[in-house]
Amino acid sequence: MKENRIIAAAVLAVGIVCLGCFIKSGIDDFANKDRKVNVKGLAETEVEADKVTWPIVSKEVGNDLPELYNRVGVTQQKIKAFLVRNGIKETELTQNAPQVVDLQAREYSDNNKQYRYIITSVIIVTSGDVKKVRGILARQGDLLKEGVAIVDGGYDNPVRYEFVSFKEMKPKMMQEAIENAEKTAQQFAENSHSRLDKIVSADQGQFSIDNRDENTPYIKKVRVVTTVTYSLKD
Repeated sequence: MKENRIIAAAVLAVGIVCLGCFIKSGIDDFANKDRKVNVKGLAETEVEADKVTWPIVSKEVGNDLPELYNRVGVTQQKIKAFLVRNGIKETELTQNAPQVVDLQAREYSDNNKQYRYIITSVIIVTSGDVKKVRGILARQGDLLKEGVAIVDGGYDNPVRYEFVSFKEMKPKMMQEAIENAEKTAQQFAENSHSRLDKIVSADQGQFSIDNRDENTPYIKKVRVVTTVTYSLKD
C-alpha cells in the first residue's frame, strides 16, 4: 500500500510538472504571438529589350483614287525592298490595309481643300533583333532618296520595345527579393534584441517593367517588391 501511494504521488508530481510546462509554453506562445516584423524586399535589374515593333507609316494625297492606290503600292514596295536589303526577313513584315480619308465627305467640310483623299498605309516590322532594327531606324532617311517620306506614327503607331523573356528571370528575382527582405528583418530582430523565427506570411511580389528613361526605351528596368512577415522570439 505504501509503495502504491508513493507511485501515485510521483505520477501526480510528474503530471503537475508537465502541466506547468504546458501552461508556461502556452503563455509564452500567447505573449509572443503578436511579435512580428513586416518587411519589404526589393530586387531590380536593367535589361535590353528583346522584341521591337516598328510601324512604318506613309501617306499619299491626291484627287484621283485609283492613281493614289497605284502610288501607295509603289511606295510599299520601295519600303519593303529597303527593309529586306538591310536584313529584315519577309516573315518579320506585316502590311495593314490602307486607310482612306475623303475630306469632302467630312461633315462641315468647306470643300476648299487642295486634295480630296488622304491614304495612310502601315508596314509593321516585328523582330527579336532589336539592335538590327534600331540600326535601320537610324538609316530610314535613305528612303528619301527614293522619293519615300516616312511620317511620324504618333500616338497610334509608336515604336514599341518589349522584354518578353521576363518569365525566365522571374524565379531568380523573387529569390533575391526574399533574401533582401530576410536581411532587413534580421537587422530589425538584432536591433530589438530578438531572433528571427519562421515566416508567417508572404506575397508573390509585384513585378513591373518600365523604360529606364525617355531617351532609351529599348533599355528596360525590371523591378519586384515582395512583402514578408516574420515572427520574432526572445
